[in-house]
Amino acid sequence: MKTIVFFNNKGGVGKTSLVYHLSWMYADLGISVVACDLDPQANLSAMCLDEDRFEELWPEGEHRQTILGCIQPILDGTGDIASPHVEELDDNLALIVGDLGLSLYEDRLSDAWPRCHDGDQAAFRATSAFYRIMLQAAEAREAELVLIDIGPNLGAINRAVLIAGEHVVVPLTPDLFSIQGLKNLGPTFRRWSLEWSDRLKRRPEGLPLPQGTMHPAGYVIHQHRIRLSRPTKAFDRWVSRIPGVYRRFVLDEEPVSLLPGTQDPFCLSLIKHYQSLMPMAMEARKPIFKLLPADGAIGAHMDAVLSCRKDFEDLARRIAQTCGIPLP
Repeated sequence: MKTIVFFNNKGGVGKTSLVYHLSWMYADLGISVVACDLDPQANLSAMCLDEDRFEELWPEGEHRQTILGCIQPILDGTGDIASPHVEELDDNLALIVGDLGLSLYEDRLSDAWPRCHDGDQAAFRATSAFYRIMLQAAEAREAELVLIDIGPNLGAINRAVLIAGEHVVVPLTPDLFSIQGLKNLGPTFRRWSLEWSDRLKRRPEGLPLPQGTMHPAGYVIHQHRIRLSRPTKAFDRWVSRIPGVYRRFVLDEEPVSLLPGTQDPFCLSLIKHYQSLMPMAMEARKPIFKLLPADGAIGAHMDAVLSCRKDFEDLARRIAQTCGIPLP
């Protein structure tokens, strides 16, 4: 099982859309995928499921078929994780359904983190819950890949998710806020990885635990505007600054002899802004690159659909190469 977390502590960078489209693209490429919604806002699940299905998954009372249902025994103090329900979306694609109640787990994880340092088994079970849920879901589906969506913060939930991730892809928009967000990520990743490595020395026997590698796989620049087949000057100015900031703060390297913008080897892709196609895709409950004329994708829209498919296939293959995911 390969786990990739898509994360930036700045919101509005296209993170959920990226996870959604890549999950479908890998499924199309023949990879068995579990998409995991670990954002308490449950936006990924909202993209995947209609309201009728949500009503079934979020009934009055307990939500046994969501991520909240999986961790409810830990929250209640009655046991360990429950077996995850994995919602099938396609032959090669399934979803661990998100839940607004996931935010209730924040305090439990904040309390567990220091107690792991003392070798407390219950604390290790709480901290590793997301990893073990994903492991069970991947085994149930015989999935090779888990793609994880999380919220834009540096809280205890995201710490527990990130230590469960082998690789981290950082979605960005070319603006000041993304640049500032990048400066927070690298030092935080390194600190959490070191702290988790120290806690692993006190691990209980027989409990599957993540290694906490959080290896930076690169970044994806999203939602740039096009004018005459090139980004507008204001956006291009920020794109040119990203390689140096990424190297210095995320990779902890001195940025020497930088290549400009998208020529940077750590830039995985520059994803276009598909404008009116996203609402069309949301209405049809399918990724942009699966839109058909029956969905309203006609004329120039259909050209954009084909372009979107190429963009995401190229990105999927680039991430697979970087993260060591064999494609059929």
